[in-house]
Amino acid sequence: MSESLQGARVALLEARRESELASLVRRHGGEPVCVPALREVERDCAASAALAIDATGKEGAVVALATGAGLDRWLSVAAGLGRRDELHAALAKARVVCRGPKPVAVLKREGLTVQVRAGAPHTTTEFLAALQGVEVRGRDVVFVHDGGGSRAVPEALAARGARVVEVQPYAWALPEDLGPLRDLVAAIVAGRVDAVAFTTQIQARHLFEVAESLGSRPSLVEALRERVTVVAVGPTTAHVLSDLGAPPQIVPPQSSMGAMVLALVKSRP
Repeated sequence: MSESLQGARVALLEARRESELASLVRRHGGEPVCVPALREVERDCAASAALAIDATGKEGAVVALATGAGLDRWLSVAAGLGRRDELHAALAKARVVCRGPKPVAVLKREGLTVQVRAGAPHTTTEFLAALQGVEVRGRDVVFVHDGGGSRAVPEALAARGARVVEVQPYAWALPEDLGPLRDLVAAIVAGRVDAVAFTTQIQARHLFEVAESLGSRPSLVEALRERVTVVAVGPTTAHVLSDLGAPPQIVPPQSSMGAMVLALVKSRP
């Protein structure tokens, strides 16, 4: 078992926290290869954001936050509508449920509190479990999407009798310049990368989408299964990678970047 990455070239597809993750890899003796696989695109969500503000202000309302960035954007859109103070006051009265620490941090910045937090590793499974303990039947429930727009949570809430109002303030898209991602596919296939670390499932989907466009998907799958160490930050990302044909060799017990890098370090011979 190693205590260092021993110069291993580790491909990182994280965009928002690229520098932090790269620093972790360098600190442990690796060489980060940073190739963002996604970008956040603000959506025109004024209409749905306004409906969500209306719903949040109703008696007994519940607000389910899947993302900190989404909450931040919702507040910004509310400000543009001249309703930021109204939303702030409504959030202070509503029962707020957070999937992970990022929306909690935004709430804290705003002087707001969270009543229910999903447990680690903060996947949709834990989020749904946390919501299961909240009465939603006959109530207005606002669900703030992350960039993926998954239907799992709003459909589960609706099935329990909630009046669900959805707002998706941003979406995840491919980078405008696909050149670096194409080069990364070629580097993985050619064996110039020792490991690839995925921190979201959309990174995996985008990498495979670009490989498909190049006609390199079979070669990418072969490389990831046989020659390159595949690391997933948590079970949701691991499940998607398995579906894509590249099950990860490493999934840390705690879904965090630090735990992911440490698990990679310990896997080195």
